[in-house]
Amino acid sequence: MRTFLLGVVAGALLFILCGVAYLRLGFAEVRADLAPAGWEARLMKPAVHASVRRRAPEMPNPVVPTEENLIAGGKLFISGCSGCHGRAGSEEDISGSLFPPIPQFHKEGTSYTEAQIFWIAKHGIRRTGMFANGKWNSDQELWTMAAYIKRMHELPPAVRAALAPKKADAPK
Repeated sequence: MRTFLLGVVAGALLFILCGVAYLRLGFAEVRADLAPAGWEARLMKPAVHASVRRRAPEMPNPVVPTEENLIAGGKLFISGCSGCHGRAGSEEDISGSLFPPIPQFHKEGTSYTEAQIFWIAKHGIRRTGMFANGKWNSDQELWTMAAYIKRMHELPPAVRAALAPKKADAPK
């Protein structure tokens, strides 16, 4: 039994040392223009979701989702977030340019709660390109954006109309 336990411990240590050597000797691919390895993708997405669920305190959004607030949140999203996260009516999609891929909320929505969206927007997510907006946006603005993002697929017609991309004036 003692030999078996020593073998298990030695195997675990060897696995850890090989992992450290793999990383420290530069074998890990870090280029952003290549798709990540399948194992990396399968590990990172659930890890990010689990970390956000663990750290974001669940609380109700203090911003009431009125049409006025949803329009304000939409304007904040369009001016500060849609460059990466996309916008309804736009064909541009840069979601695959970062890892993990950038969520395109207008296409896929989100499974995060409003409190989790607020937390992510405020604190960012390390090594993803999602920066900490809490450094320049107030909590009120971030909650307003969270209300908009969570309801993006069920907006009232007046809100959709107010946020619709404006057609450029045709040349004369």
